[in-house]
Amino acid sequence: MLGFIVLLASYRSFPLTPLLYILILIHCIILMVGGHYTYAEVPLFDALKPVFGFERNNFDKLGHFAQGFVPALITREILIRKSVLTSAYWRNFFTVCFCLAFSAFYELIEWAVAVVSERGAEAFLGTQGYVWDTQSDMAFALSGAIVALLLLGPWHDRQLRDIGVQGDR
Repeated sequence: MLGFIVLLASYRSFPLTPLLYILILIHCIILMVGGHYTYAEVPLFDALKPVFGFERNNFDKLGHFAQGFVPALITREILIRKSVLTSAYWRNFFTVCFCLAFSAFYELIEWAVAVVSERGAEAFLGTQGYVWDTQSDMAFALSGAIVALLLLGPWHDRQLRDIGVQGDR
């Protein structure tokens, strides 16, 4: 809800590209589905377990991939439009680092909540017995950030040019 308020308040002074608004909506849907069912119990991903031979419900991995994918383009757009870093190399490096740091920060929040809640820790964390869950969550966010920059960078640049901002190309 806070994100929606920020988007609404900044719409006139700092409208984002249509690509970003669509990606933010998709990310919100992923978060709402995960919040509704809990990430470890999303029915579609339970149905996919036997199809792909998964031992666990991997919806949380989709969520963590999106946690890198969408913020990478938000970060990229802000850095380009505010001319924070003019070098595409350093901008991409910073963007990936920011997304990984954000993911690590989120994992620290999860850990703190788990320590405080004690009994509900396993249900809250959704590790499903996977000892490397935290590390794989961060790896999925890192991968999401890199894939977003590689896959959508040119499209994002075209949309930035359409609103009068020069991107990388």
